[in-house]
Amino acid sequence: MVNSNQTTPFVPAWWIRGAHAQTLWGKLARTTPLPPTGHMERWDTPDGDFVDLFRVPPRVSAAASAPHLVVLHGLEGTLRSHYARGIFQRAVAAGWSVDFLLFRGCGEEPNRAPRFYHSGETGDLAFVIRRIVAEYPEAPISLAGYSLGGNVLLKWLGEQGAGIAPGIRAAAAVSVPYDLERGARYINQGFSKVYERHFLRTLKAKASAKLARFPKLFDAAALAAATTIVDFDDAVTAPVHGFASAHDYYSRSSSLHFLSRIQLPTLLISAYDDPFLPPDVLDRVAAIAHANPALRPMFSPRGGHVGFVSGPIPGRPRYFSEDQLMSFFSTNLDPSGG
Repeated sequence: MVNSNQTTPFVPAWWIRGAHAQTLWGKLARTTPLPPTGHMERWDTPDGDFVDLFRVPPRVSAAASAPHLVVLHGLEGTLRSHYARGIFQRAVAAGWSVDFLLFRGCGEEPNRAPRFYHSGETGDLAFVIRRIVAEYPEAPISLAGYSLGGNVLLKWLGEQGAGIAPGIRAAAAVSVPYDLERGARYINQGFSKVYERHFLRTLKAKASAKLARFPKLFDAAALAAATTIVDFDDAVTAPVHGFASAHDYYSRSSSLHFLSRIQLPTLLISAYDDPFLPPDVLDRVAAIAHANPALRPMFSPRGGHVGFVSGPIPGRPRYFSEDQLMSFFSTNLDPSGG
């Protein structure tokens, strides 16, 4: 049912050439509506804060055992994130119920607590999964994480080991920054600095707003001086969340260190030309996956970051990662592997 086959049939669309075109296509050109049957819910967290979820419930005619999907977005993702909308739409079209978790501070309102989300924060995911498993006791549940959300998902799966609830059947992670420190430094090179500036703009704005509410939360001067993701994590992410430094945060939060402990069937999709991660990191992941039969890596030479756009006809793209996720999840719906 699961193996460490690293081959992939992905062929990039000839009319979307290069890693950056693949990476930017979805954000600039893809329009995917949210299902009209969906609605927002706010769940209060045990620490007095909240998370928001966009939810599509099961169809009235669907059995209680209809599949359910949980989707996690990437850094500074929102309900508008094209990749999350894409898999969301595919699952709903297949008759599944779906939850799209918005990490703290990524919804329409800032979160209440003196903290944010980050790449290693798995407490909220654990809280949400427990509640969803209780709500859908007969449903086979699949989990999909993209980029930062993929790192959170894989870290949580490794932390759980064999303790995953039996209703959770499979997981998939796309374009994960498995080694956070190397990824954070890689995005500060060449054209990738464009992505770094984009992330810093919203991250620093949120941090400034949080500091106005909690003036002693971190050093304002360090935030103002931050010009890279590493600077930001040193100035904000680390001190706010109990890490000694950005290096300490990266070391303790990188999913690379948790992959060997994962026991749930898990699909890993990445491209060697991902502008957010040095390509040799994927070789390390593949080596770990070779020794762990629960992991199925599908690493392609091209595809960019959460891109994987294929199709021979300009303007009529296909999205390889969504095809693969739905196929993988469907294969694992039956716990017997049949």
